[in-house]
Amino acid sequence: MSIIDAHQHFWDPARGDYGWLTPALTGLYHPFLPADLRPLLDAAGIAGTILIQAAPTAGETDYMLGLAAATPWIKGVVGWIDLDAPDAADQIKRRRGLAKFVGIRPMLQDLDDPAWILAPGRAPALAALEAAGLAFDALVTPAQLACVPELARRYPDLRIIINHGAKAPIGAGPLPDWHTDMVAAAGFANVSCKLSGLLTEIVPGADDAAVLDRMGTLLDLFGPRRLIWGSDWPVLELAAPYDHWHKLTRTFLARLSPEARAAIMGGNAMRIYRLEGA
Repeated sequence: MSIIDAHQHFWDPARGDYGWLTPALTGLYHPFLPADLRPLLDAAGIAGTILIQAAPTAGETDYMLGLAAATPWIKGVVGWIDLDAPDAADQIKRRRGLAKFVGIRPMLQDLDDPAWILAPGRAPALAALEAAGLAFDALVTPAQLACVPELARRYPDLRIIINHGAKAPIGAGPLPDWHTDMVAAAGFANVSCKLSGLLTEIVPGADDAAVLDRMGTLLDLFGPRRLIWGSDWPVLELAAPYDHWHKLTRTFLARLSPEARAAIMGGNAMRIYRLEGA
């Protein structure tokens, strides 16, 4: 079984386009590069990763593709494209031809309009993304989650991957709206969900048991064929070390068949992102 970490980041704050990354985030405000992650991957037996955008710029996407070209174990790059640009559809077509470029991630969680992605003006770019066979990483909070089922309905061949379980608080009690919207999203076969970013959503006083419970809910909703494991490193380091998240996941997956474990820990990422050489 080849394990794929399907959600990790690299950055260098000196590049200057990470608006959210400020010196106040002392644990994150410094470069994180392949040499920093490789020992953690080796210790966990992880064969490769998918590098995910962290800045809404074309420059950062080029930066990530450069890192990927020099790093064989980076199997794919999910970048960013300005969906409002007049030539957005052409940009998508051009990016599609680049080695290791497997999808895009607009930073929907940072936008004031929770239904921003559904505006008519963005339809040509989304249709081009669907036609190109690229994935769409949905970086949403519960406030934007309701748009995902409608997006899936409009673009049935667009592979949509909800990041971090839609970043719902863990251990805060029932979340009926989040659950309703997640059920609706899971009802579309072209929607998947990442087992990633959960530890950083724990509310004070909650513990790993609450995280395992959330993982169980996501498994019930999406099944083992539409869950994709990732670390969200280095953001993960704000909550726990890499090996803690990896071990917690293994504890959760122990109840499943070897085939289901293999799917969640790598097979689904290879299939849904259409990775080559993974």
